[in-house]
Amino acid sequence: MAPNTEERWTDHWRCFLACGLVVLSPFQYGVDFGMIGGLQAMVGFLKIYGHEVPTTVSKIGWNLDTTRQQLISSLMTLGAFISSGCAGFIATKLGRKGALWAACLLCAVSNIIMMTTENINALYIGRLLIGIANGMLMTFSQLYIQESATAKHRGLFLTLFQMFTSLGTLVGTLVDWATSTRPDKSSYLIPLGLIYIVPAILVAALFFIPESPRWLILKGRYEEGCKSLAWLRPEGTDIHEEASEIRAAIEKEFELGSSVGVLDMFKNSIDRRRTILAVCAVTLQAASGSMYIIAYKAYFLTMSRVDNPFAMTNILSMMGILAIIFNSLIVVRWGRRREIMMTGLSICGVFQLIAAVVYDKNPGTDTTGKAIVGLICLYMMSYNGMIASYAWLAGGEIPSQRLRSHTFGLAAAIGFLGAWITTFTAPYFINPESLNWGPRYGYIWFPSCVIAALWVFFFLPETKGRTLEEIDEMFAAKVPARKFASYQCVGIAALDRKTTTEEEVIEGEKAPTRTQHNEVAA
Repeated sequence: MAPNTEERWTDHWRCFLACGLVVLSPFQYGVDFGMIGGLQAMVGFLKIYGHEVPTTVSKIGWNLDTTRQQLISSLMTLGAFISSGCAGFIATKLGRKGALWAACLLCAVSNIIMMTTENINALYIGRLLIGIANGMLMTFSQLYIQESATAKHRGLFLTLFQMFTSLGTLVGTLVDWATSTRPDKSSYLIPLGLIYIVPAILVAALFFIPESPRWLILKGRYEEGCKSLAWLRPEGTDIHEEASEIRAAIEKEFELGSSVGVLDMFKNSIDRRRTILAVCAVTLQAASGSMYIIAYKAYFLTMSRVDNPFAMTNILSMMGILAIIFNSLIVVRWGRRREIMMTGLSICGVFQLIAAVVYDKNPGTDTTGKAIVGLICLYMMSYNGMIASYAWLAGGEIPSQRLRSHTFGLAAAIGFLGAWITTFTAPYFINPESLNWGPRYGYIWFPSCVIAALWVFFFLPETKGRTLEEIDEMFAAKVPARKFASYQCVGIAALDRKTTTEEEVIEGEKAPTRTQHNEVAA
C-alpha cells in the first residue's frame, strides 16, 4: 500500500509510541556490552576473578587470565546465538510480546546470579543466561518494529534501534568510569544494577501496546490483526486494504511452501535466496571487526597504554551516538542501504589498517596512543552511522512473512556467532600475556571489510521505501539485486494474474503447433 505523502509523522504517534517502547530493548544489550569490557579493567573485579601482574605488563598491576576473559565476554554472545537461533520456535508459541516478556524475566534471573556470586563458574552461567535474554530482546524487538512500522518510518525506527544500543553502551561505560576507582566489589556491582532498569520498564509497557499485526494475521487471527493495525495507524486509514495486502502476501508465500519450519528456509530458490541474503546482511556487523573494539575497548586502550582509558571509552561511545543522530537525519530522505554500507565498510577497513600500521611502527608512545584514540573515534562513527543500523535493517526487511521468525532468527544467530568468534578470539591477539598484537589486530579486519563491501555491491538488493509486501513481490518476480531500486511494483495479486496470463499465452502458442503436427501426421 502506497504511503500517504500528506501524512505527518505526528499522525502516527501511536506507532511511534509502540515502537519507541520496544526500541528500549537494545539499550539493555548496549549496557551489557559497554559495561563488561570496563569491568575487566577494574581492580575491584580483578581482585576476585583476576590475578596480580607486574606494572610492566599492566599499569593497574592486575590482569585477567585469557581464558576467563574470553568466556566472560563471549558467553553472552553465545547465549544470544542460541536464543536467536530458536526464535522461530519461540515465536510460534509466544509471539513478539510474549518473547519480550520472557526475555525480561530471564534478564532479572541472570543478573541476580552475577551480583550474588564470587564463583567464576556461576559467573559464566549468569553470562550465558543474560546472553539468551539479550538475544531474545534484540531479535523480537526488531521483528516487532519491522512488522508494525510503516515503510516510510521503518528505517528511522531501526536507526533509533542502533542509537539505543549505542546509548546503552555509553551509559554502561560512563557508570564504569564513575565506579572504576572504587577498590572493592561495589565498583562492578553498581554497573550490574543497571541491567534491571529496561526489563522493569518493558514488562509494564508491553501491556499497553498491541501485538504485531503481521504475526496475528500469519497465525490466522485476521480480526485481531486488523484491530492491531487500527491502533498503530492514523485515524481514517484504510486498515482493511493494508490487512488484505498482508494476507494476500502470506497466502502467496504458502503457495511456495505450505509448511513453516527450519528446512523451509532452503526448500525453494526464492526462500533460499532471501535466507542467504538476510544472514549475510546481519553478518556485515561482525565482518567489520567492530565487536572486539566494542567489547574490549576499555581493556584494549588500557593495554595499549592510552592515558585515562575509561574517559576515552566514553568519547568513543559519544562519537558513535553523534554519527547515529546524523544518520537519522538522512535515513528517511535518502537512506540507500547499498551505497551507505559499501562506503562504511570501506572506510572502517581503511581506519583499521591505518591504526595497525601506526602502532606497528611506533608502539607504546603517547603520540601513538592519541592517534589510536582518534582513529577508533572515526571508526566508531563510520561503523555506527553507516553499517550497524543498515545491517540490521536490511537483514530484517528481506525475510518472507511466513518464515520471518525463522529467517531473521537464523540471521541474528549467525550474526551473534560472528560476534562470539570475535570476542572469544580477540584476547589471544590483544592480551599482553598472549600474542600482544594490540591495534595490529586491524591487519586481519582490513581485508574482511573489503570482502564485505564487494558482497554488498554484487548481491544486496535495495529495499528503501518499500513495504514488506512489495519486497515479497520483487523476490517472487526474481528481480536481480541491482534492479530492485528501479522495479515498478504492481501488487502481489496483479503479479499472480500476469504470471497466469503469460502461462496461458505460452500454452496457446503451443496449441496450433501441436494441431499442425497432427494434420501432417494424418
